[in-house]
Amino acid sequence: MAATHQLKVDDIFSVKNFALAANGAKVYITGRRSEVLDNTAEQHTPQGGKGQIIAIGPCDVTSKQDLGNFVHQIAKKEKYINLLITNAGVSGPKGIPEASEASELHMQLWNAESVEDWSSVMTTNVTSVYFTTVAFLPLLQASISHGFSPRSPSVIVISSMSGMMRNSQGHFAYNASKGAAVHLSKLMSSEFEKADIRVNSIAPGYFPSEMTVKESREDNKSEMPHEKVQEKGHVPAQRPGKDEEMAQAVIFLAKNMYVNGQVIAVDGGTLNQVPGS
Repeated sequence: MAATHQLKVDDIFSVKNFALAANGAKVYITGRRSEVLDNTAEQHTPQGGKGQIIAIGPCDVTSKQDLGNFVHQIAKKEKYINLLITNAGVSGPKGIPEASEASELHMQLWNAESVEDWSSVMTTNVTSVYFTTVAFLPLLQASISHGFSPRSPSVIVISSMSGMMRNSQGHFAYNASKGAAVHLSKLMSSEFEKADIRVNSIAPGYFPSEMTVKESREDNKSEMPHEKVQEKGHVPAQRPGKDEEMAQAVIFLAKNMYVNGQVIAVDGGTLNQVPGS
């Protein structure tokens, strides 16, 4: 058992040399737009600390060839990684099912969406999560042979509260894809446990991002007014989520080696108010 002095917050939640640049770690990021990657690394690498944000790309995570190249580039720099966060996502088409008469309902949805739209959303929000995780399995497991404990390598799938509710929110494709991402994280947690790799998921509620508010500042941060959340009428917290609240969930799942296969909703209480699973 741990002695009391070993339970200090700085110790039990330390991610130095493990994850998150703000706490002294080396963080690699990738994406499809090189200029956005470079700007993010420049804007958000901590000043005066040991943490780093390093951009490698471009990489389209829906391409196995791009993923293979990305992993190869990481492997040339690092013998292992401790934490993988899969965070790619697109919102997809919007079809609002407002009518109660079937023919009108048919027209509202049939004309608003396409098979190609659905395929694109599923490829980005689900398929890429699977292949990205599979691509990094060897580097994740390698951390164990470099002094880290079994079950310390961790994957965090960023899904969404939308994948846990029965309300389509007018985004059938998106919500279905996030439901699939939630279940995929559970499948991977069970199957990859044999390799001592944990997989958990964070299901965010309303957080400001370029996808949710359709714009971002020069530093790639976005703003969401409290009023936008309040007008929805189903968010007890009455505001969007904060960066630090997401970070707290990430650090918990990264560090707690007794947690596997779980989905943590960071949603301001929304899933207490809307019908869910």
